Order: sequence, then C-alpha cells, then structure tokens
Amino acid sequence: MSVEAVPQGVKKRVAIIEEGELVEVHFELPERRTLVGNIYKGKVDTVLPGMGAAFVQVGEKKTLFLAAHELHDGLLKAKGFDPGRGVPPIQKVLKPGEALLVQVRREGVGEKNPQATTKLSLPGRYWVFLPTEERVSVSRRIEDREIARRLRQIAHELKPDNTGLIARTAALHASREDLERDFKYLLGLWKGIQELAEKTTPPKLLYSPPDLIRSIVRDRFLEDVDSLIVDDESVHQEILEFLDYLHLGKLKSRVRLYRGTVPLFVRYGVEEELARVMQRKIPLKGGGFITVDETEALTAIDVNTGSDVKHKNQAAAILNTNLEAAHLIPRILRLRKLSGIIVVDFVDMANEKDKEKVIATLKEELKKDRVPADFIDITKLGLVEITRKKEGESLSALLSELEES
Repeated sequence: MSVEAVPQGVKKRVAIIEEGELVEVHFELPERRTLVGNIYKGKVDTVLPGMGAAFVQVGEKKTLFLAAHELHDGLLKAKGFDPGRGVPPIQKVLKPGEALLVQVRREGVGEKNPQATTKLSLPGRYWVFLPTEERVSVSRRIEDREIARRLRQIAHELKPDNTGLIARTAALHASREDLERDFKYLLGLWKGIQELAEKTTPPKLLYSPPDLIRSIVRDRFLEDVDSLIVDDESVHQEILEFLDYLHLGKLKSRVRLYRGTVPLFVRYGVEEELARVMQRKIPLKGGGFITVDETEALTAIDVNTGSDVKHKNQAAAILNTNLEAAHLIPRILRLRKLSGIIVVDFVDMANEKDKEKVIATLKEELKKDRVPADFIDITKLGLVEITRKKEGESLSALLSELEES
C-alpha cells in the first residue's frame, strides 16, 4: 500500500498493491468534497407518488433523492405501518417540510441527484453499526463458520435492541476487547449525532466520514498488509498518531517513510501500470489483448488471442488467452471503478472443461473485490455477464474531470 501527496489537482493519492499487482487507486480532490457517508438532519422538499420517492433538502447544491424502499422499518412503524406488509405509498409516510435523518449512499452522477437512505450506517474498524436497522451479519470474506458464529454471538450481546451490527473483515482476528472498544466508539458516535440532531433545525450536517487517508488506514491496513509506504512526513506522522488512537500500535513498524528522489508512484510502477490499464486496448502477457468500451448503460469487454504463438495449438492458445483475461478483468473493474452491467466476450472454446476453467478463474478473482461483484450468467450468445455495485464515477470520468480543471 502506498500513499503519495500530489500538489497539482489532487490532494492525496493512495495505491493498493496485492501480490505485486496494482488493484486500486484512490484520489482525494481538494475542490471536490464527496458527500457519500454524510449524515444530515434534512427537510423533505417534495414527495413524488408516481416515482415512489421524495427529494430531501440537506443544504447542499442538490437535494437528495430518497426512494421509498430506503425508509427504515422503525420509521414505518412510527407512522403506523407494518413493515412486514411491504413498503406503503411514500406520500402516506412523508410530508413536505418534515424533518428527517438521512445519509448519502451514492454520489450523484452527471445530472442525477445524490441518493439518500434513512437506513444509517456508521463504519468502524471491526464493525458497521446500523442504528436504524435490526439485523446482524458477517462480512462475506469471513468464510470460517466457527469464527462467523462467534462474531454473530458477540454482536447480539453488544448491540442495543432495534439496532444492527455487521462484522467487517478486520474482525476476523480481533480480540473480544478490541471488538468491544470499537463498538463503544461507534455507539458514542451515534449518541453524539442524536444529541446534535435534537438541538438543531434542518438542514444540518451532523456527521462526515474520515478523510481518505484515515479511511484507508482504518479499513484496509490489516494484519496481512506487509507495509504502508508514505512519501510525506506530515502524513506519515498523522498515520502513526491515528494508529495509536485505534489502539493499533503493533502496526506502526510497518509504516515506512519514503525518502527516495524518484516519485513514489513511479518507483513502484503505479504510474506506468495505471496508464496501461486505462487504455482501450490492454495487452495480455501471452500476446493476446482485451478491449474495454465504457458506455453509460454497460461496459463491453472483448477478448482476443492476438499474436499468441507460444502454445502448440490453437485450443491451447485460446485457453491461455482466456485464462489471462479472466485474471485481469476483475482487476480492471476494481482499478477503473467500473460498475453496473459488464459483458465479456471471451474467445470461443469448444472444450467444456476449458470453459469451466475460465469461469472458475473469473469467479475466484471476483471474490477479491471489496465492492460486490458477481458472475451472473453466460448468455445464449456465449457472452459472460457480470454485475458490480456502483461506487461513484468511473476512474476515466474522474481523470477527465482532473484534466479539465
């Protein structure tokens, strides 16, 4: 993991490298404040029965779009409705001018308004606290059933009634003491939000998530990370202090201050690899290549054997190309922040076992993605369909914005 402070157009950049491969790049822009995660005491602006939605004024440039299914059960019960009977018409639940606690769940893209929810969530290192939802779950990355059972039991013991907890991946090896400390912090944070909400009038910002560096350290600097390399002394010191705050002093020895004359992202090949994967045509090691075409509705990826002549016959060349593509494509989705529907046209394979190998590789690589990404099906035309949850603008859109600024 590398952190680089960049003065021109970008406040900070973070690159994440797994097994020697660049898998994610994150930017913090000084002129562009993200709203995702913010909690507001808002005021219902308009209610649109035909759309089953409302717009909520929170004091930002655009109102927030709130769909009816984003109303939490407690709110429905307070208005006299039974959540078990489905979501009632939104006009019967919300009225213009009404105060409402909402959280931004998705950034606005283009002309679309940011999306809001009343199902609030507060992430810590080990837990995500759900103050308005009564449920308990465990990260899908925790596959050990006994550990998952233990975490569910602890969650039920810790959480107040009518609230929920999600055990994050970092909870896998956490002690009971660490789990309790993290939950107490989140509970205190929620009580502070409630107190502020009670004494203020809408619209009012009640809570903003930590900045990029603190969020990455909290969420991604886990025990399996070998090192966190920083090229800025003040950021280096900030990270060390934040680790003390998180009671993670044992990880401080893995934080390294980079003093080289070559820029950090150049030294570790981040710039070169980022330029490579942002091209429309991306080469594969065996001589083949993939092409990536982004549109607003979907992303189309085409796999080609190209000049792969390293293998004895055509079937072997095709299998090798498809396997390389199945390994690379999930990484491309993460790096380029692609979302929605992704359609992949692999090179046709006659052998069923070869098809199974390629699909198995693709599924295994998709599991490494922190953003939900799933293999859906193979269409009648032989195209592979993948879906990936939207996490804001794609990297190409963000970089275009930087070039124009």
